[in-house]
Amino acid sequence: MSVALSVYASCVVVLFIKMLAISCYQGYFRLRFLAFTNVEDAAVFKRAAHPAELVEVTRAMQAWRNDLENIPMFIALAGLAIALDAPAASTAWLSGVFTVARVLHTVTYLARLQPWRTLSYGVGVMCLIGLATLLVMRLCSAVELH
Repeated sequence: MSVALSVYASCVVVLFIKMLAISCYQGYFRLRFLAFTNVEDAAVFKRAAHPAELVEVTRAMQAWRNDLENIPMFIALAGLAIALDAPAASTAWLSGVFTVARVLHTVTYLARLQPWRTLSYGVGVMCLIGLATLLVMRLCSAVELH
């Protein structure tokens, strides 16, 4: 197994764990305060449904949605970079930095820390642009060889 593939696989697992942790974070606050917006969930605890989500749950949902806008692009771009044999060191480095940036984005989102949230988001986007650039360069070099 190549180093780039090992790093990529590790990053995907870390991102999965991070997203699972956000789900658990939401569940923790719902259970701690027995605050459920779905009638059937509230009924399990013999409670009335809450008209709105708790603030902590809403913030976690927003962080999760942001992940859904970024992580699939990473999975596709980095996976293609590995499959098309783009430079392994660059692919691994960009994958690692992207993963750290996404973890920091979630932490800073939940902690309401600006400008760090925006900075970590920007670093992640730059990594995606870097991966896309590696792919374009690889594709151009493959066309030139034929």
